[in-house]
Amino acid sequence: MIDWKLAQSTANRFIKPGPELDSAEVAEVVDELRAAARRSVAPVESYTGLVADAASPVLVVDRPRWVEANLSTFSRIMEPVVTSLTAEREPSPAARAVSAKASGVELGALMAFLSGKVLGQFDPFHVDGGVGGRLLLVAPNIVHVERELGADPSDFRQWVCLHEETHRAQFTGVPWMRGHLQGLLDEFVDATDTSEGAVSALVTEALPELVRIIRGESDKSLSDLFQNERQSRIVDQMTGLMSLLEGHADVVMDAAGPDLIASVASIRRKFDKRRSQGTGLAKILRRLLGLEAKMRQYRDGAVFVRKVTDRVGADGFAAVWSEPAHLPTKAEIDDPARWIARVHG
Repeated sequence: MIDWKLAQSTANRFIKPGPELDSAEVAEVVDELRAAARRSVAPVESYTGLVADAASPVLVVDRPRWVEANLSTFSRIMEPVVTSLTAEREPSPAARAVSAKASGVELGALMAFLSGKVLGQFDPFHVDGGVGGRLLLVAPNIVHVERELGADPSDFRQWVCLHEETHRAQFTGVPWMRGHLQGLLDEFVDATDTSEGAVSALVTEALPELVRIIRGESDKSLSDLFQNERQSRIVDQMTGLMSLLEGHADVVMDAAGPDLIASVASIRRKFDKRRSQGTGLAKILRRLLGLEAKMRQYRDGAVFVRKVTDRVGADGFAAVWSEPAHLPTKAEIDDPARWIARVHG
């Protein structure tokens, strides 16, 4: 269904060049990011109580390598989707080849756009030699943003590493987290209705909402438009989970930062202002791709973490990591008192 090699080559063709750095500057950035990642382990563990798996690697990558890593993960995640769709109806070899190339070009162009936006990422689904997960730090993007903000480079790089190390601790320090997320993805695939009638109905209902998104009258993304009712319920669970993880990482990077980062308050202020900006086509693309919703996850999740911690303390908040049933729902992210009442009575 997707020509993965064509997706990579398309992305490579459209990826924008990063900031200009000579070989010595590249080596300096890579070395400093690796050192900052190592320095992040102890403060994150101390603040969160989560012990990351030391065997889970930290990789400093450029934009093409970030795309390559994500396409590799996507291809594994997509396997059950492909199996489900082809079980319903097997297209002719010619039709399948055309569809695969078209999807490869579309996916490659999308990944090229996203490759310039991501500072770091923990990939929980990568497995190598029995070790689950890997942390990716996208060096050119980090350098680009630190220059754009006028931030101290060492401070900004350390700040980003604190956030990403928190994600590594969440997924490798909470034994059931990776399996729980995988289970939600499996449920989402199982809920996909690939019948022609269902697909036609979704497209018909989605078109008017698509116009509203482009006009700025709707906060939905493209993925929201093509979900049935059962999938929407699963996505609500995912939204609650991802808001928790992103908000928690934002809180940790600010709370654990002052001992390591003198300018942490200034970086946060400038970074939040940058997050809220965006005009014209860029803003429309962010909305369509769900990046605007991603920004809300950071904000709402951080508010949830702070309010719960204020009410029941750090130990009370830590109940979120004890079992999947204690994860907040999307509604509880918006109303932390509901989570406190449910979990702590």
